[in-house]
Amino acid sequence: MSKIRRSRYPLIFILFFLIISLQYLLTPTKERPRHSEREIPSEIINKGKVEARIIEINDGDTVTLSVNNNIFRARLIGIDAPEMGQRPWGEKAKRHLERLVKPAEKIIIETDIERLDKYNRLLVYLFKEDGTFINEKMLLDGYAVLLTLPPNVKYVDRFVKAEKTARRLKKGIWGKNGLKERPIDYKERQRYGGTYGD
Repeated sequence: MSKIRRSRYPLIFILFFLIISLQYLLTPTKERPRHSEREIPSEIINKGKVEARIIEINDGDTVTLSVNNNIFRARLIGIDAPEMGQRPWGEKAKRHLERLVKPAEKIIIETDIERLDKYNRLLVYLFKEDGTFINEKMLLDGYAVLLTLPPNVKYVDRFVKAEKTARRLKKGIWGKNGLKERPIDYKERQRYGGTYGD
């Protein structure tokens, strides 16, 4: 009798697991709060380039900005700066971006086909009022690597050229004691807790 009971426990556990799994799969998931197309100011959607103000530099490829009093965390399209954990290059990339654009500075932003990333950040090309193209400048100065994610490829040719120039001149992360691991590989390794490449 006890033998039969013991053999049923795994079956009951499996059935319980299947019921919970089915319930999870069939229940609509709640999306995290996010901006939607209708929450993005119409001038961003309908015009080519619009004015904004820098509020904060978050890291080498992310800023917080204001567009007509709407606050957005924004990711620079086409580039991937070293992560803050990639010492010293994460901090160096952030400081370089802070030298290029300052809090409260008026800048010009432009979006592409996809306006939001999976983290609900506005995806932007960033320009100074004098025409300096910040995304391109971060590549050209050697503080970011090229990261092309279709369909946002409007300036990809300029970005490819800028990175090639930085590599040829051994600028920033391409120089001696430069970046040892691409940011995307570093993030992947951190996600799975690996230790290769340290």
